Amino acid sequence: MSTHRVLAKSAGILGALTGISRVLGFVRDLVIATAFGTGLGAEAFIVSFKIPNLLRDVVGEGAANAAFVPVLTECHEKKKEEFWGLASTLFIIMAAVLAVLSILGIIFSPQIVGLIAPGFVHSSDPEKFPLAVHLTQVIFPYVFLIGLSAFAMGVLNSLKEFTTSSLGPIFLNLSMIVSGYFFERAYGPMALVVGVLAGGVLQLGCQLPALYKRGFRIQAPVFGSSAIKKIGRLLLPRALGSALYQINVFVDSILASFESIVGAGGQSALYYSNRLFQLPLAIFGVALAQAILPTFATQIVQGDMKKFKETLSLALRSLMLVVLPASVGLVVLARPIVRIIFEHGHFNAYSTAITANALFFYAFGLLSCCFIKILVNAFYAMQDTRTPVKTMMFSVTVNIALSLLFMSRLKIGGLALASSLSATVNAGILYYALRKKIGPLGGLQIVSSFIKIFSASVLMGAAVFFYNQGVLGPQRLSPLPWQALYLVLGILSGIGLYVLVVWIVGVEEMREWLRGPCS
Repeated sequence: MSTHRVLAKSAGILGALTGISRVLGFVRDLVIATAFGTGLGAEAFIVSFKIPNLLRDVVGEGAANAAFVPVLTECHEKKKEEFWGLASTLFIIMAAVLAVLSILGIIFSPQIVGLIAPGFVHSSDPEKFPLAVHLTQVIFPYVFLIGLSAFAMGVLNSLKEFTTSSLGPIFLNLSMIVSGYFFERAYGPMALVVGVLAGGVLQLGCQLPALYKRGFRIQAPVFGSSAIKKIGRLLLPRALGSALYQINVFVDSILASFESIVGAGGQSALYYSNRLFQLPLAIFGVALAQAILPTFATQIVQGDMKKFKETLSLALRSLMLVVLPASVGLVVLARPIVRIIFEHGHFNAYSTAITANALFFYAFGLLSCCFIKILVNAFYAMQDTRTPVKTMMFSVTVNIALSLLFMSRLKIGGLALASSLSATVNAGILYYALRKKIGPLGGLQIVSSFIKIFSASVLMGAAVFFYNQGVLGPQRLSPLPWQALYLVLGILSGIGLYVLVVWIVGVEEMREWLRGPCS
C-alpha cells in the first residue's frame, strides 16, 4: 500500500472521528456558555480544567508523541518479541508517576490556581478564587486517567491503529454534555467537573480492550532496558519543551485574569475562541500529525530519507490546501460564527464581542500551528527532542513580549495575536532547522502551492465577506435556525467556490490526494 494511501486512510479516519468529537465539543461548549456565559462559574471551571490539561501534555500525549511512538515503532520493527514487555514497563512507570502528580495537585491546588490565575486572588468577586481551588482539587485525578489514556493511544498508534484512541474525546464530550445539561442547575460548575472525571474513565476504558486484544498484559517490569533509557533521554527535553509551551499558556491565562486591562470575561473569551480555533487545527493538523508520526518513524528506521522528505512535503502542502481557506473563513466570519453558536442564555452580546475579537486574531496563526504539529513530529521521528525545545524557548520569549505590547490596545485580542505571531516564528525556525539537518525539503514546490492556494483562499474570503455584509448582517434579527441555515449556506458556497478555483488553477495537492487511495 502506497504512503499516500496509508496517510489518506489514517488521516481520514482520525479527521472524521475528530470532527465528530469537535461537533460534540461545540454542543458541550454551548451547554457551558448557556449555563454560565463568561461569568463566575465559567471562569472558575475553565481555570480548573486548564490545569490538568497542561500536565496532560507533559506526561500524557506529549510523552506519547515525543518518545513512546518512535521507540515503540522501532522496537516493533526490530525486536517484536520485546514489544509488549516494554509496553508493560511503561504502563507501570506511567501509573506511578501520574498517581503522585494527582495527589500533589490536590494538595497544592490553592498555590497552583494562584499561580495560573493571580487576578482571581484579588478579584472583585470574593467567591471566584475559592471556587476555582475547590473545582481544581476535585478534577485533578483526571490527570491520572488521561495520562494512561494517552499511553494507550501511543501504543496503539505505534501499531498503526488509530480508531480506538480517537473515540476517547467523543466519550469525554458526551459525558460533559450529559452532566452539564441535566445537573448544572442542582450542582453548578461541579456538574462539569464530575462529567470530566467520568469522561476520563470512559476514555481509558474504551482503549483497554483494544490493547488487551492486541496482546498487552502486565508483566514484571524491566527498568534498565536500553529502550526505557532511550525513552527517558527523549522525554527530558520533551518535558522541558512542554514546560516552555505551558509558559505560553500561563502567560495568556495570567494576563487574561487582569480584568482592569483586558476587560471582564477574558479567561472565558480565550477558552471559547480557542475551542472554535481548535476545530480545523484538530481535524486537519492534529489528525494528520498523529497519523504521520508512525510513518515518519518507520521511514527513519528503514533509512529511507527520500521518502521521508516526500511525505513531509506532501503533508505541509496538503495542510495548506485545507487550512488556508479555513483560516480566511474564520477571519471573515468570526463574529457571526460566535454569535450564532454561543449567544444564548448568559452568553450575551458583550461575550460575543470579546470572543469574536480573540477568534479573529487566533485565525491568523492557524496554518503555523498546523505546520508545527508536522515539523515537530518529524524531529520526534528522528528521535531529536532537543531542537523543538530550542525553537519553543525563543517563541515563548516572543509571545511574552508581544502579549505585553498588544494587550493594552487590543485587549483580549492582543493575547491571541501574540500567540499567532509567536507560532509563525516557531514554525519558520523549525522548518529552517529541519532543512539544515536533512537537506532541501522541496521549498520551491511548497511556495508555488502556497501562492496558488492563498490566492484561491483570498478570492473565497472576498465572496464570503460580501455574503456576510449582504445576507448574514440583515438576518441578525431572524430566528436562530434561519441564521444558522444562512451561515451554513454561506460556508458551503465559499467551499464550493474555493474547490472550483483550486481545480481551475491546477493545484496538484488536490489531485495527489484524490489519486492517493487508488495509487
